[in-house]
Amino acid sequence: MRIITLNTNGIRSAERKGFFAWMQQQDADVVCIQETKAQLHQLPADPFHPANYHCFYHDAEKKGYSGVALYCKKAPDKVISGIGWADFDREGRFIEAQFGKLSVISLYLPSGSSSEERQAVKFNVMERFAPYLQARIQEGRDLIICGDWNIAHKEIDLKNWRGNVKNSGFLPKERAWLSQLFADGQWWDAFRLVNPEAEQYTWWSNRGQAWAKNVGWRIDYQIVSGSLKDKVQAASIYKDQRFSDHAPLLMDYDYP
Repeated sequence: MRIITLNTNGIRSAERKGFFAWMQQQDADVVCIQETKAQLHQLPADPFHPANYHCFYHDAEKKGYSGVALYCKKAPDKVISGIGWADFDREGRFIEAQFGKLSVISLYLPSGSSSEERQAVKFNVMERFAPYLQARIQEGRDLIICGDWNIAHKEIDLKNWRGNVKNSGFLPKERAWLSQLFADGQWWDAFRLVNPEAEQYTWWSNRGQAWAKNVGWRIDYQIVSGSLKDKVQAASIYKDQRFSDHAPLLMDYDYP
């Protein structure tokens, strides 16, 4: 089973840069998209409902903002749009597809880089999301949560970590939150199960020569429940083409 996740920073922009043509070549079972920045009525069937996929969008109420999507080769048994929190769901940040015992989720956690107010929103979501994840584990489902978590976990996960310890995305409180999530073996950073190497980034600032110099951050994840820890086979970050300020994260699983 192959799953791809990508923050497109605008699905229409990514389409113009060739994303859908590339996607069709990957033979992915599920593709998770974040930051569509579009309303469903703005996305015609061709190309935004790609052939051979069942497509599901969860838009933000605010136009040109946030939004998540799922493209599934197999029709899901159930699709859940939103997590049940009005403030969070208005921003279009969560969509889940269920296939038997398996859930694949496209998640876009808030960024706090634009203001202190948005950082407070981010911390509030984190505070609520931790017990939500604990509750999901108790369901006994196999879970894969894909997306832009807007946190680089460890020093290895961004180039200039020393200069970013006071910046959103690498704050001690954010990193400790992820460490706590992984502490008891109920959740795993699937990428790091198979790739321990440095300079494995998924996002680069558009400022300066960040992309050209590979001055990046790894903030896009596929986080899996402990039941899937031994099912992770391979991981790669695709950088031969640039569809966004993020790069697609591709992962293969021995599942079912």
